[in-house]
Formats: sequence, C-alpha cells, structure tokens
Amino acid sequence: MSTTVSPQLQSDIAERFRSVRQRTLALCKPLTPEDMMVQSCAEASPAKWHLAHTAWFFESFILREFLPGYMLFNTEFPWLFNSYYRSFAQFPEKRLRSSFSRPGMDEVIRYRSHVDEGIERQLDASPQPEVLKRIELGANHEEQHQELLLTDILHAFYTNPLRPAYLKGEQGLGRPDDSRSGHSANRDPLRFVEFKGGLVDVGHTGSGFCYDNEVPRHRVFLEPFALGERLVTNGEFAEFIADGGYQEPELWLSAAWDAVEQNGWRAPLYWNEDRESWKLFTLRGEVPLEAAEAAPVSHVSYFEADAYARWAGKRLPTEMEWEVAVEGHALDGNLLDTGVLRPAPAEEVGQALTQMWGDCWEWTASAYLGYPGFEPLAGSLGEYNGKFMSGQMVLRGGSCATPKAHIRSSYRNFFQPETRWQFSGIRMADK
Repeated sequence: MSTTVSPQLQSDIAERFRSVRQRTLALCKPLTPEDMMVQSCAEASPAKWHLAHTAWFFESFILREFLPGYMLFNTEFPWLFNSYYRSFAQFPEKRLRSSFSRPGMDEVIRYRSHVDEGIERQLDASPQPEVLKRIELGANHEEQHQELLLTDILHAFYTNPLRPAYLKGEQGLGRPDDSRSGHSANRDPLRFVEFKGGLVDVGHTGSGFCYDNEVPRHRVFLEPFALGERLVTNGEFAEFIADGGYQEPELWLSAAWDAVEQNGWRAPLYWNEDRESWKLFTLRGEVPLEAAEAAPVSHVSYFEADAYARWAGKRLPTEMEWEVAVEGHALDGNLLDTGVLRPAPAEEVGQALTQMWGDCWEWTASAYLGYPGFEPLAGSLGEYNGKFMSGQMVLRGGSCATPKAHIRSSYRNFFQPETRWQFSGIRMADK
C-alpha cells in the first residue's frame, strides 16, 4: 500500500475541508441563538448540536488517533456530542439534545476553531493516506449535516406559531442572480422515457470518494422500464388528495395505512388548508399552492409516494433503474449551491429526463441493504452506514438542500418509510 500522497490530492482535500467548514457557519447566519436550540421532532437535532457534532467527528476519528500531542478541547465532549457510535462512547438520548443549554454557542464556536486548527496542523504534517481519507470522509459527513441543519430548521420554524422564514425573497446563499424558482408553471401531462434494461453494472466506479454502502460495483439484470421525465408536482398530488387518496385503504400498504390513521395524514408535511385552499410552508416562508403547483411535491413519505404511484396506475422505480437512467446526465440541478432552497418547477420538459439532481430526494422501491460483498469500514466508523440496513428505503438524486459536491449517481440515501421531514419526492416508473 502506498504511503505517499500527491500534492494535488492533498490540496484538493484541504480546500474541500475549509470550504465545508465555512459553509456550515454561513448556513447558521440567519439564525438566532434561540433558533439554534430548537429540536421540534424526533428526527431533528438543534443547529447548535450539528455545529458541535461535526467538529466532534474530526476530533474523534482523526485528531485523537493521528495528531501527536493533540489535546481534547473538553474531556466531556467525546460522549456529549457522540451521535450513535456505540463502540466509541456512550451518548445522551437524542431527544435530550435541545436541553443542552451548555456549552453555549461561543464555546461551540471555539471548539470548532480548536478542531480546525488541529486539522490544519495535520495537513501541514504530510499526512498519510488514511488521514486524508478520513478528512475527506469528515467533510462529506459535515455536508450531510448541512442538509439536516436546513431540514431541521424548516421543521422548527413550521412548528412556531409565527411561521418565520429562514430566508425571505428569492436571493439565496449561492448565485444571487438565480431565478429558477420563478419559472412559469408547466402543466404538460407527465410523459415517460423508456429504457431497454438488460445486464448492467451498478455501484461506485472506484473514481473519487464514496461511502462504503455504494460498493462493490456489481451486475444486475433489469427488465425494460420507463421513468417519468420529471418529478410529480404539487398540483398533481393535490388531485390525489381531492380524489380521496388519503381515505382509500386499498391504495396503501398495511403499515402505510396504519401510519395514515395513527398520524392523521391528509396531505404532505408542511401543507396547510386555509379556507378551502392549500398553503405550503418553505424555508422562504409560506406560499399558496397556486404559486407552487408546478414545483415537485415534497416532504412525502415512502408510504405516500407508493400510494400515489398506485393511484396513478404506476409504480416507484428501483434504485438500480434510477442509477442506470441517470448515467450520462450532467450533475446539474436545483441543489444547495443555487440558493433557491425549495423544490422548483422543471425547467425543460421534453424527451429526456429532468430533475434527476436536486429539488427532492426520490423515493425508490428498494429496501436499503448491502450490496453483494459489502464490507463496512473498520472500527467505530463501520457504524456509519451498515448498522442501518434494516427497515429503511433508499432515496436517490439529492435535494435543494444537498451540496453539489456531495452527490453522485451511486449515492444511496436512506430513511424509514414513514419519514416526511426531509425534502423527499416522487418519480414514477412504468412497465
């Protein structure tokens, strides 16, 4: 195994680390210290916790192991900001994170600076390949938490009776001239793009970073299939609601119907009925359905996506179909970098697939399992993905809160089928 690292690779990873750390702080700028303490649902965490936990990751898996003479910032933080790594340390119950009034924000920021200084020293010390691999993993881990930070704040603001906006207007954190979210509504009927199937290779190609759940690359056989050219829109999902979709048990899986009844679902999360019309709550505040009917429906569970597809006489794609279909598509879309921060209408609808990247994570019909020959990372890092391979469904494609540098065709996101607080939407399949 080589013990040398190319200067270019080291420079690229160092730049990735610095830009990711800066972006996390930038995402917190619109928030007050009070905002950063809120934990409004079981899936969410306070923004302050996200800031501390992402520093904890670099400290725990890089600095403590590889930087000679490294001193912990606080000897209580290794367990306090642990998320779920049982082989590493004990940790508090997740539901208690909003009670961590101490450490205060100033101390959390100092903690991040302390860790950043340690990583910079590590980068200056001609690090071995394993160190650079872990720094790159840490950067990708923090990008996941950038998305979680935004989805958690969206839920926190939704539960606030004042319904505050995270950002107002259309100008975002990325390109200030981006106007995609203002495009006119496209009401064309959904068309399908056909694929021949056959024996195909899926999984990460081995070029660049990936998580352990994306490998090994392997072959699968696909029957001919077709995918919707775009995501299902708010307007189309409103028709499902109006047709009594949430009242028809035959459309729903057994566990799904239980979730409908137990949770009182009658529309996607963040939809509110006001005088017989719907309003949608977004990171940019509340908007009427009429103004967003051509945008992709979002914040639906796998159960809702599956029921909608059945109502429409279609199905959800498998993750393998999705991956094969996206090959050759440039990685360009409504991702976090645009600054739009909400799903936007398809820009062009024609004979090719659109919205493969960004807008909404797309539920697939695939259970989250290891690929043939899957091997988790060694040590505590092996808990990152592998131990969740039960009771979860795979999503593909990224969302309007996913950093562009974070996503790729082999990327496998996963959530429990009742999950709704993420930017999750629907692309239908046929045949």
